[in-house]
Amino acid sequence: MYDCPLLPGVYYHLYNHAVGDENLFRKHENYLFFLERYTRYIHPVAHTYAYCLMPNHFHLLVRIRTTDELSAHFREMKRRTDLPPTVDYPNFVMQQFSNLCNSYAKSYNLRFNRLGALFVDYIRRKPVETDTYFTTLLAYIHRNPVHHEFCRNAADWPYSSLQSLSSTKPTRLERNAVLDWFGGIEQYIQFHQQNMIIPKGEDWEFGRQ
Repeated sequence: MYDCPLLPGVYYHLYNHAVGDENLFRKHENYLFFLERYTRYIHPVAHTYAYCLMPNHFHLLVRIRTTDELSAHFREMKRRTDLPPTVDYPNFVMQQFSNLCNSYAKSYNLRFNRLGALFVDYIRRKPVETDTYFTTLLAYIHRNPVHHEFCRNAADWPYSSLQSLSSTKPTRLERNAVLDWFGGIEQYIQFHQQNMIIPKGEDWEFGRQ
């Protein structure tokens, strides 16, 4: 689903890819800069449950914030309190994701002396409508580096939420919600130990990106 609206309170699988054979991330600093931009543009409009940044694409599991939260952020951005109580929420949220990609692409192009689009048109999105899908998607996102043969164990990939969710370090991820989903940190770790190594030759099709 490329054109479904990003509605308040709804969970989504979001993903996007670089144009052609280009990479989104060439160096460690690129991953960090993207996450900094993500915090700036997306944290105010969405809760993040999982992410994985790959060299030429990324995957996110998010829940769009409530209408009250979005309205408050909209007013704060405009620095006005007299704005109408309702906002075109899907367009506002989508604009924030566009701002993220545009801001990152502009800096990336400047850094590597390149011109033109970096991302494939706009972010793909699919609603997460069942508990099973939520669990499977979280596993898929964390398994992505193994799926694409960048490592044999997902815990070895430094640009995903896998380790942060089991850490005690401060995070903007919805750590408590994810751990509660699995029944605690021990169950979360056990789930990933069982599901994070893909045998050679396995082809797990899922929103292939």
